Amino acid sequence: MRDPGGPVPLTFVPLGVGDAFSALHYSSCLAVEAEGSLLLVDCPHPIQKMMREAAAASGRPLELERLAGVAITHLHADHSSGLESLAYFFHFALQQKLVLLAHPSVSERLWEGHLAAGMERLEPPGAPPSHMRLEDYFQLVPVREDAPARLGPFRVECRRTAHHIPTTAFRVRAGGRSLGVSADTSYDPSLIAWLSEADLFVHETGHGVHTPYEALAELPDAVRAKMRLGHFPDWFLSAPSSIERLEEGRAYVV
Repeated sequence: MRDPGGPVPLTFVPLGVGDAFSALHYSSCLAVEAEGSLLLVDCPHPIQKMMREAAAASGRPLELERLAGVAITHLHADHSSGLESLAYFFHFALQQKLVLLAHPSVSERLWEGHLAAGMERLEPPGAPPSHMRLEDYFQLVPVREDAPARLGPFRVECRRTAHHIPTTAFRVRAGGRSLGVSADTSYDPSLIAWLSEADLFVHETGHGVHTPYEALAELPDAVRAKMRLGHFPDWFLSAPSSIERLEEGRAYVV
C-alpha cells in the first residue's frame, strides 16, 4: 500500500533492496517510522547517504536526530558495514551513544570480530591515545526469543534463522500494527508462519543459502498477499513475480 500522507501509525521506507552483490541497488535496509521515531533494521554503508536519498524520494523525514536505534539481524558486511561510521557520527557530532538492538548470539562478536580494528583506538592531536570499548560508542539493548525489546514506540521480537552465522528475523510492533523482516535465511516454512503473524512482512529471495523465489511463489495466496520481497539479486528485477518487490525510497504503510 502506498503512503497517502499525513499521520500514520507504522510506516517504513526501504533504504536498499539489493543482495550483497547488487550493482543496481544499495544493500537491504529498512527505516521504520512510528510516532515520530525511526528504527533502522540493519545498517549497511553508506547509511547516511542512503537515508538522505530515501528521504528525498519518499518525502518522509528520515533525520538521524529522530533515530531511536538500530536493530541488527547479523554481522555480514552488507547488513552491518555502516555501524562504524554511524557510531562515529553519534560519538563525535551528536555526542551520544548509538542505541543498538541485537540478539546476544549476534552481539557477542560485534566488537572483537567486527568493529574493534577500526574503533578501539582514538588518538586526538596533542592528547594521549584512548583505548575504546563497545560501550563507549553503543548502548546495547539485547533482544531474545523469550524477551522482546523496547526502543521508543517500537516493540521488537526476534527469531533465529537458518544462515551461515547467527542471524535473527524481527517483528516490529508499534501503533497497533506489526512488520516482519525475515533477514537472510534458507527456506523455512516455520519462519514464514512466524512472520505471517505480522500485518505485513518482508522476505528475502535468492539462490544458494537464500530462499528461492519458486518456494515463496507456492505459498498460499493469503500469505503472499502480505509478503513483500527484498534482498534480491539484480537479475530478479526482470523476472516475473507474483509477489510484490520492494522499491528503494518508497514509503509503505503497514
